[in-house]
Amino acid sequence: MYDIAIIGLGPAGATLARLIDPKYKVIAIDKKTGEPGGFMKPCGGLLATDAQRALSAFHLTLPKDILVDPQIFAVETMDLKAGLIRNYPRFYMNMDRHKFDLWLESLIPASVDIVKGACKDVRRSDGGFAIKVHKAAEIVEIRARYVVGADGANSILRRCLFPGKKLKSYVSIQEWFEDKNPHPIYSCFFDADLTDCYAWGVSKDGKFILGGAFPPQNCAENFKKLKNKLPPRYELGKPLKREACMVLRPAGPKDFIFGDDGAFLVGEAAGLISPSSLEGISYAFNSASKLADVFNSARKNLNNAYNRAILPIILKLLAKNLKSIFLYTPMFRWLIMKIGIGSINIK
Repeated sequence: MYDIAIIGLGPAGATLARLIDPKYKVIAIDKKTGEPGGFMKPCGGLLATDAQRALSAFHLTLPKDILVDPQIFAVETMDLKAGLIRNYPRFYMNMDRHKFDLWLESLIPASVDIVKGACKDVRRSDGGFAIKVHKAAEIVEIRARYVVGADGANSILRRCLFPGKKLKSYVSIQEWFEDKNPHPIYSCFFDADLTDCYAWGVSKDGKFILGGAFPPQNCAENFKKLKNKLPPRYELGKPLKREACMVLRPAGPKDFIFGDDGAFLVGEAAGLISPSSLEGISYAFNSASKLADVFNSARKNLNNAYNRAILPIILKLLAKNLKSIFLYTPMFRWLIMKIGIGSINIK
């Protein structure tokens, strides 16, 4: 019997496991192995300024082998339907997302037990939780007094314990190509005919990633249309791989869930991701840090304490929804891009 079981060791789960007081007996379950062909989080691999600030608050410095070429400081933004192009300064760090996740996991103290396997089921049992994990060729059961879902948009914990809670979701599809573009690119594409969210293009270590977040209906067809709508100067080389995953996009308070009665959700599993940019790493860091503080202070009602602690993050995300109105309403976006507010000239 463990005190706390953490499902998922992405930025949220690894941070919680690192910060939790060693007085707790903790086990963490994760399906990343670091081996070729193993699970990797589908991600464009850009570390936004909010996530950089969170790392600074933890007194962490990023190892240089996680960074990749090139480092680009402007995003070329296109409204494909309106035919508008603007460049905006951005200070993202271009990184290898899989190496980043493995580095965060390497910071977890030895006092935390780590099981490599896929979580298959979570249920309440005998005043705690029973968690079934597919480990190698066997199914093992882990018992814990508390359980934390840090397992992303398609959280197994959320689906098992809160099956009636449906959060607003999109399908993120991205394809990797050999990079044939003469200059490094970081691009952002809007087209209301394809998605009410956005798409992206990123040069990364001699490869070019084209991706987008689409409503589930006709998502594959709309991704195909996106490729056909790219300007001629975008050359897509030999396709290398395609990957897809669910991504959440909160539209209001109903799109968050933090758990109850000994179960907790952090990061994107709780719905904590920016509705304007789909940036989630900073919210993973910050929500995990809040939950660690709650556990470490041993408050009487942990779930209520976590709900209060997370309130500033919720308010920040609700404010991001206001930004989304201007960014994703075609008329407002056209006006902002036409005027050129905040843009720079590229020579």
